[in-house]
Amino acid sequence: MRIATAHSFDTTINHLAKRQADLSSLQESLATGKRVRKASDDPVAATLAETASNRLSRAQSDLRALESSRASLQQAESGLAESGELIQRVRELMVSAGNGTFGPSEREDIARQLEGLRDQLLNVANRQDNSGRTLFGGLGGSTTPFVDVYGPTGVQFNGQRGQAAAGAAALPQALDGDAIWMRIPQGNGSFRLDLDAGNTGGLRTDLGEVTNLSQLTGHRYGISFSDASGTMRYSITDLDDATRNPLDGQVDVAYEAGKAIQFDGMSMRLLGQPNAGDSVAVNPVSGPTDLFKVVQDAIDALRGKVVVPDDVALNATGPGRGAQLTQQMARAMAELDAGHDRVLLARARAGEWLNRADSLDNMLNNRATGHEVERSRLEDLDLVRGISDFQSQQVGLEAALKSYAQVQRLSLFQFVA
Repeated sequence: MRIATAHSFDTTINHLAKRQADLSSLQESLATGKRVRKASDDPVAATLAETASNRLSRAQSDLRALESSRASLQQAESGLAESGELIQRVRELMVSAGNGTFGPSEREDIARQLEGLRDQLLNVANRQDNSGRTLFGGLGGSTTPFVDVYGPTGVQFNGQRGQAAAGAAALPQALDGDAIWMRIPQGNGSFRLDLDAGNTGGLRTDLGEVTNLSQLTGHRYGISFSDASGTMRYSITDLDDATRNPLDGQVDVAYEAGKAIQFDGMSMRLLGQPNAGDSVAVNPVSGPTDLFKVVQDAIDALRGKVVVPDDVALNATGPGRGAQLTQQMARAMAELDAGHDRVLLARARAGEWLNRADSLDNMLNNRATGHEVERSRLEDLDLVRGISDFQSQQVGLEAALKSYAQVQRLSLFQFVA
């Protein structure tokens, strides 16, 4: 069978063009470093590489969110540390206020310092991060979560209680300020002991304690004192009982300073020397107080005001003012310590989350590295092999071109001539 010269030349040209295209493709792969540049190069590898790329983007997004949470938590932890220092300063001033040599001017000076520290605590509670988010606003709801409305109401929390839960790759960006500053137990948490504003003696009490939870009635009680032939005696009355009769075994009992008094699941110690007509109110705690009100109560006590239930402040100007001040400052310090514990607990939780952020950062970085390696394995070019293939293809093309140049000169006319 005879093969036409034109067909032979066309076939050779097609092979050369194909070799040229293959060489150009290899050269492009070397330039980009990619083996799979489009889905048609390797459909399976392209699909898997796209999946790895999406997972890599998700890991990088989680890392950015984690970094934002870490920055917020660091500022929140710093704010809690600062508030702890302020609370320590408040406590020192409360202790110094107990100095018996201090007069009205010294106590007023301490009250003014406490007012400044209270304002600083409020500023810390309303602090924002670099993005303008409140650090202690809970689940949001207000750009200024803590608002001081002044007067008996004091500070209100306008945020939303609670905080976001930590996830597998995310941390909360705001803490629950209501739980930190607004949930301080009053007194001992079950009841509080209040001296009557008209007391004239040196009577005061401790905070009291619950001895039997099942015996608590939740009633109000009054402890009144009388003088019987030079001996001070007391009687305890259930103020919520319609009969208003004294409790059994608690009628005209001889008073002994420092001796524990127990009734209806409660125990308390009365200290100092009362006068006839003095009284102590035992009031159930209706709810928690807040750290700002604790400081305000101490300020009111230094200015001669007695805070009784329902947050009513009465002026105490009688002979029993010193005992009133001691009583209220002791309770304020106990509540302040309870508030400090909550601040320390919140700071410890923030520190724990920061440690967790380091672990999550390592995990997410390792995950991102794994996705990057997987994507590279699927679509990147093996440079050593690519260069070898390119050089082989280049040599083959050069040989084909030289061979074609020699073959195309073969013609019958050259021999005839």
